[in-house]
Amino acid sequence: MAMERQPVVTRFKEVMDARDALAAALRQAGIQLPALDIRATGRTGDPGYGLVDLGVCAAPVALALASVIARGAAR
Repeated sequence: MAMERQPVVTRFKEVMDARDALAAALRQAGIQLPALDIRATGRTGDPGYGLVDLGVCAAPVALALASVIARGAAR
């Protein structure tokens, strides 16, 4: 049985909500990823699904992010 795909609007809202939740959590931890964005996959007529694009960041930001993740994982 083929898996039914979500409507494009639902998928777009899902990826926007995920990006916003991640940005809020990072802000709460004192971290900002300047290139945090979304990216659609797929082709014209079939947009696939969205991805949260974390972009690039400076080494100090990456180290801060790693530290926050490690502290959370240790709980």
